Amino acid sequence: MIWLCYVMIFFLTVVLAITLFNALTAPMLKNGPKPITQPLVSILIPARNEQDNVQGCLEFLCKQDFPHFEIWVLDDQSSDQTAHIVQTVARQDRRIHYIKGKDLPEGWTGKNWACYQLSKRAKGDIFIFTDADNRYRPDAVSKTVGWMQKLNLDLFSAFPQQNTHTLLEKLIVPSVYMTVYCYLPLRLTYSTSFPSLAAANGQWMAFTKEAYQRLGGHQTAKNQIVEDTWLARYAKKENLKILTAAGTESVYGRMYENWSEIWHGFSKNLLGLMGYRIIPFLLLLFVMLMGYICPYLIVFYTPLTLCGGTAILLNIIIRLILTGKYKDPAINILLHPLAILMIIIIGLNSMRLFKRGELEWKGRKIVIDPQGIL
Repeated sequence: MIWLCYVMIFFLTVVLAITLFNALTAPMLKNGPKPITQPLVSILIPARNEQDNVQGCLEFLCKQDFPHFEIWVLDDQSSDQTAHIVQTVARQDRRIHYIKGKDLPEGWTGKNWACYQLSKRAKGDIFIFTDADNRYRPDAVSKTVGWMQKLNLDLFSAFPQQNTHTLLEKLIVPSVYMTVYCYLPLRLTYSTSFPSLAAANGQWMAFTKEAYQRLGGHQTAKNQIVEDTWLARYAKKENLKILTAAGTESVYGRMYENWSEIWHGFSKNLLGLMGYRIIPFLLLLFVMLMGYICPYLIVFYTPLTLCGGTAILLNIIIRLILTGKYKDPAINILLHPLAILMIIIIGLNSMRLFKRGELEWKGRKIVIDPQGIL
């Protein structure tokens, strides 16, 4: 039993080291330099049943301080007032353009098909894909262009700061983002050539037009659920220059607003983060159980109290860093093991749905390519 304690302490020490490395060195979107030139930027927004979000998204984008951009919004066969709202706002600002999405072809996911259609309309030298439920600081576009020009990037992506309102959002959403800030040294997404050390977030993902076309765009990833990370790893494989940053205090998103959306949304995505590989995914869940939950149990068993207490202290330090650097809700410091337990349960459900072929999102069944992650 004691050897498991040593493994647990070692795992948490590594996680803390990566978390500290990111806290000290991770690229931040808000720290991007001023653009050298001002190319035309195409901001591309797929929208399906986003009547509550899309107007606010467009209003924030129209306040960007970058002087040369266009906005394209694709209505992905919404059943609400999304199309009407976009068309109304577009009449007030000539930079906004509305597209009515075509029927979903076989073999595509809805978002990838929408992004592909958007790319065909875009006229810019830089494409920025973003979501209709995001909000933005006025310099988000200019800072993105600045990063791309400074480092001569082909692909730049930032993980938005997540706005969370309900208790379950506060617990689960930031805990999923731990997989980025605690496991992936973000600076290495630029400085190494390994596809495994690449990630991206489709909520804010920028390509040069040339790089996007070289990769084949979203058509290349047409049947991938976690298409953002897939494209980032494919870009690495093709020797393109990429950088993944934290979007804290620059881009804001609210992924899910209630338990049902959290349950179905992350059930759709979690297994995909491991390329739909069951054994590595189960191993990850086991390691999370041992490192993040077991310490809070074994601390009451006298022979293991010191080990459990040390592990709890490491967990608290990790959460304190995440709270200070990325504005995670402070409640996670206290309820950390509960949050991880819920993620493990959702992860098991993700695996169950995949095995049964029952994954779906926004009324569409999702067909998985288990060979997807490079």
